[in-house]
Amino acid sequence: MKHITFYLDFISPYAHLAFERLPEALMGLSYSVSYKPVLLGAILKHHGQLGPAEVPAKRDWTYRHVQWLGHQHQVPLQMPAVHPFNPLPLLRLAIACAGGDDPNRYVCETLFHHVWHGGADAVHAPRLQQLREQLAPPLAPDDEAVKARLRDNTEAAIAAGVFGVPAVAVDGKLFWGFDSLPMLRRYLEGDTWFDGPGWDAVTNVTPGLTRRR
Repeated sequence: MKHITFYLDFISPYAHLAFERLPEALMGLSYSVSYKPVLLGAILKHHGQLGPAEVPAKRDWTYRHVQWLGHQHQVPLQMPAVHPFNPLPLLRLAIACAGGDDPNRYVCETLFHHVWHGGADAVHAPRLQQLREQLAPPLAPDDEAVKARLRDNTEAAIAAGVFGVPAVAVDGKLFWGFDSLPMLRRYLEGDTWFDGPGWDAVTNVTPGLTRRR
């Protein structure tokens, strides 16, 4: 049985899509999965990147695209009233629900649906309070153990080479994005392509141009 790590941030519609379709994409395979909340903003900052919604010319297209993908793949997805937003309350709530550990699939699903179903403001205070009452976490979201776990998860993700979410790690390999799920499946099925140059040789490609950030 393979163990996979699914890095997520509830701010990402692509993470929502991948989370919803992961069981179907890997149906019939033997695997276990850990869901690790990370702070996407910190990962992007580390790599000197902006999120798609932070690039004005890219923002509207990104929102149209994810809603089309939801329609195409039959995953309910409505843009929240405000996006991007500060996801810290949701990330910490997820970890608090696990007593400072990584949350189970039910908790993650509840939080993704809170954001991506209904079109409301994901971090509106009354909605957050209702969500906390529904999930009844054993730790407070502002507990230091919860904050430390989120920091540790984010730092571990960066150390593993994660540059965005969703990202799935297995056997030291990273698969990024909703559209990598078929590729992930082929790896787990034992496709020999992953033992050849198609995977490893790309690290030998020399950059011919480097732009200053």
